[in-house]
Amino acid sequence: MSTTLEVNSRALGHAHLSHLPQRPPINLAFQDLSYTVQNGKSSKIILRNINGDFRSGQLTAILGPSGAGKSTLLNILAGYRVAGASGVISTNGEPRDLPQFRKLSRYIMQEDLLQPFITVEEAMLIAADLKLGVDISREKKAVIVEEIIQLLRLQKARNTTTERLSGGERKRISIALELLNNPPVIFLDEPTTGLDDVASSTCISLLKRVARGGRTVVCSLHTPSARLFAELDHVYVVAGGRCAYQGTAAAVVPFLTELQLPCPKTYNPADFIIEVSSGEYGSHVDRMVSAVENGRNHRWRTYAIEEGQSSEFQEMEIEQLNTGGCVDQHNYKHGCSACQQFLVLLKRMLLQTVRNKSYLWLRVGMHLFLGFIVGGLFNQMGYDASKTIFNFGFCYACTIAMLYIPMMPVLLAFPKEVQLVKREYFNRWYGLKPYYAALVISRTPATIFFSLVYLVITYPMTSQPMEIDRIAMFSSTCILIALISESMGTVISSMLSVVNSVFMGPAMSVPLMLLAVYGIGSGDDPLPIVWRLARACSFLRYGIEGLVAAIYGAPRDDLVCPDHVDYCEYKNVAYFVKLMGMSGISFWVDFGVLVLILLAMNLTGYYFLRQRLSPNYAFRAIKLIGNFVKTKMSSYS
Repeated sequence: MSTTLEVNSRALGHAHLSHLPQRPPINLAFQDLSYTVQNGKSSKIILRNINGDFRSGQLTAILGPSGAGKSTLLNILAGYRVAGASGVISTNGEPRDLPQFRKLSRYIMQEDLLQPFITVEEAMLIAADLKLGVDISREKKAVIVEEIIQLLRLQKARNTTTERLSGGERKRISIALELLNNPPVIFLDEPTTGLDDVASSTCISLLKRVARGGRTVVCSLHTPSARLFAELDHVYVVAGGRCAYQGTAAAVVPFLTELQLPCPKTYNPADFIIEVSSGEYGSHVDRMVSAVENGRNHRWRTYAIEEGQSSEFQEMEIEQLNTGGCVDQHNYKHGCSACQQFLVLLKRMLLQTVRNKSYLWLRVGMHLFLGFIVGGLFNQMGYDASKTIFNFGFCYACTIAMLYIPMMPVLLAFPKEVQLVKREYFNRWYGLKPYYAALVISRTPATIFFSLVYLVITYPMTSQPMEIDRIAMFSSTCILIALISESMGTVISSMLSVVNSVFMGPAMSVPLMLLAVYGIGSGDDPLPIVWRLARACSFLRYGIEGLVAAIYGAPRDDLVCPDHVDYCEYKNVAYFVKLMGMSGISFWVDFGVLVLILLAMNLTGYYFLRQRLSPNYAFRAIKLIGNFVKTKMSSYS
């Protein structure tokens, strides 16, 4: 009965994905694999010369006690962690080409990070556009998406946005998104964590169906129930960084019995072998490791499962379903061009922005509130010669508003976005250049719109000159400050966590604000060269100069001195500008510098994000030096 169900599920797993690109099977093996981490001068060995063989068409589970090294092994096999590893990893008997292997494998991490504000079906279609490209028609992509939705039982959730999915549905959509271009190797880190027994059982059954389609499916599991354990085709147990068992799930009990470690009849074999591996029943790990020769001995993987059918017979059947052959590099090139990726990502980001209505209304309310507050504080001061200094304060208040309001949401939201990008980029959904270009372009319209909402209120309320050219100069300068501040938030949050970003952003803004007004009131007296260079590093200085040039730049008549005021010192605009130390400023020079700073800030954000996702040698060296200094300081303290 069980054999019939497995054959049927195997046939379903293959037939239900009939429209996907056909891939040859990939068998993954590793010999003498070790992994060492450095901690200052000392080092710690996580994996110790382990060996293993994970085959196509099988669902393989890596088990072991906490800290045994199962997640580390999964990360190394997936290519997610490379530095510090040694040994040989091969695919179909040939040494692994890591860049090529990353193209044909997918890694589904433990935390189910999904793009918000899009439905399951929309997420699938967008992923299909990115992964399958334009060579496949829209109609065929819809068929492929429908096949996977049916296979993973997501029909009822197809029109549900991702943030409203249950834990089991989130796990299934994470798997579904990576199945779209039919990767022959799939890694999953703790796929049942956070799921109840029914959802866990459904997840494992679906992974088994996916494996039966001719894929190598490898996952790490914490403590599977007896029901889940019986579903596994291949079990790999790690204990203290060594292989304590490799074989079928059904062979675990006979294996332990042969070592005089009988499993109680009412006990879960998975729990029992993990407890034995952790030393709860004495020091038996060395005997277990010796029995399987640290993973070299494959005796227990051919143990009869049921009714005399062996794993070898199953593999022979699976080979008949697969196309066979070696891995063709050209079959794994990216689905679409960089321009197409940019368009798809831009569409997704704009859709998410429009649907995030609570955030949009919050930004509208904040700009309206701040606009009326600033407009009320500096009401009708633009032409008042007795309040020229206060009107300069209005220009400074605008730079502060354009600095903080666009930057703070990025500091809060982008660190989580980086984790999403990390998963999608590692799994080769798209290149980083199209993503970053789409990110910058998608948020620019909203930033311009909200800046104009603020300016539409404050500019007329404060009685600034109602001339088209001056309005355009003032508005464009404020918008540039806002865009630079937003990019600055991206630079900071691309490398730091949410907590550190929220601290670092305002902290770095303080010297920028102080340098922007340093020397104000001293006239044209030259400042020391050090402070002039420091002031030139603050983009807010160019912003406030641009605002002053927009309002007070020539030609401008004298300001109006109120009748109740005897003398207005700053009635003459040219005198006031000279006193502020800005007599030689040019709006177009400041505007040009702001444009260059915006470009440089975006390039810096792109560079930092790239180093976060795939650091080069120089960046790794800096990080190692930082860790070394941190270790030394902690040892001295």
